[in-house]
Amino acid sequence: MDLLIDIGNTNLRWASLGDDSTAGPQAGPVLGEVNTLRHHGAIPIDLLAAWDGLPAPRKVLVGNVGGAELAAHLTRTVRSLWGLDPGFAATRAEGFGVRIAYAEPGRLGVDRWLALIAARRRAPGPSLVIDAGTAITYDLLLGDGTHLGGLILPGVRLLRNALMAGTRIPPWADQPDPGPGDPVWAADTAAAVAGASLQAPSALAERLWMRLRDRAGTEPHLILTGGDAERLAPLVGVPVRILPALVLQGLALLA
Repeated sequence: MDLLIDIGNTNLRWASLGDDSTAGPQAGPVLGEVNTLRHHGAIPIDLLAAWDGLPAPRKVLVGNVGGAELAAHLTRTVRSLWGLDPGFAATRAEGFGVRIAYAEPGRLGVDRWLALIAARRRAPGPSLVIDAGTAITYDLLLGDGTHLGGLILPGVRLLRNALMAGTRIPPWADQPDPGPGDPVWAADTAAAVAGASLQAPSALAERLWMRLRDRAGTEPHLILTGGDAERLAPLVGVPVRILPALVLQGLALLA
């Protein structure tokens, strides 16, 4: 098997990639169970315990936006456990049917690129690909694989924390998310902040979807991935497709 690792701003996710022995000789690679840990800028001790029981992988492939120091920690860990050097994915100007809009492709986070190539494979046609994590990224893709560019917002928790840090609103315990039958507006300050941190990224998703529909001349897919995908999906007023672990799915294509 191969080991695929997605290092985000907050979490480290990993999954094995191997053949499904139950599906016969024509089976393709199958992504195993996705595991997640917070990394806090270093390799968590729980990760070492989890990996200690893994069979030695053929190769280790990583998508990293967590920084160079964490990449160095991971490299030492993989060498120590299995005597391998991990491979780190890098954004390509063109590949897997996607042509990146950025003049300098390396400035597009590799997580966004991996999500785009996986989304194109899973849902051919024009797509708005949204990765709702620590930050929320929006990328627009035409049916021929042309990447139009995108936008980035703070994630749900960052939106709430930034408002609290920059105002005199008193701190409060985390508010539950509004329910599906609740009104858009709120009748107290804490609920107003909690609701707006979900409504704002959901409204931007609708706006970009409509702009992409006008540009593409047909209704695009709206694809959500990331840790907050399930929280945002009910608030988006157009059909949504949730594709979990899309970055790992992109790594699987590379592998």
